[in-house]
Amino acid sequence: MLPKTLDELDRVRASCRAMVRRRAATSGGMSLIPIPGVDIAGDVGLLLQLIPAINRKFGLTPEQIEELDPRHKVLIYAMLKQVGGSMVGKAITKALVVAALKKVGVQLSAKQVLKYVPFAGQAAAVALSVTAMMYLGNSHIEACYQVARGAIRK
Repeated sequence: MLPKTLDELDRVRASCRAMVRRRAATSGGMSLIPIPGVDIAGDVGLLLQLIPAINRKFGLTPEQIEELDPRHKVLIYAMLKQVGGSMVGKAITKALVVAALKKVGVQLSAKQVLKYVPFAGQAAAVALSVTAMMYLGNSHIEACYQVARGAIRK
């Protein structure tokens, strides 16, 4: 269900940011595993859970949007076009998550190399992993926030 007030919307955003921080910490921990590809597969799995959870909290899953009255549905779809959030209001698939990860591909490629350098390289790999997950999660939160805020103002 869409948040009804700006205060409620701000609480949802804060809750989602906390969720992103937890998942980013998990992603950072996975980057310490010295098996190639485990951390990337883990990031895909984390995002396959995280993005739909954020959509759900904002009331922006495809199912939640379909349950809205026609007026709100039109507002949401108009805001989706305006904001352009590629994962807002959509069924989240592995292909969609991989496309999102490609946006931070340079960081993820560097992470793969750095994690094999003892200590400093591993610390840098953790930092890159956390940063990439925070960027993707918080960018999605802001896109959801803008869409939901547009529906509240109307």
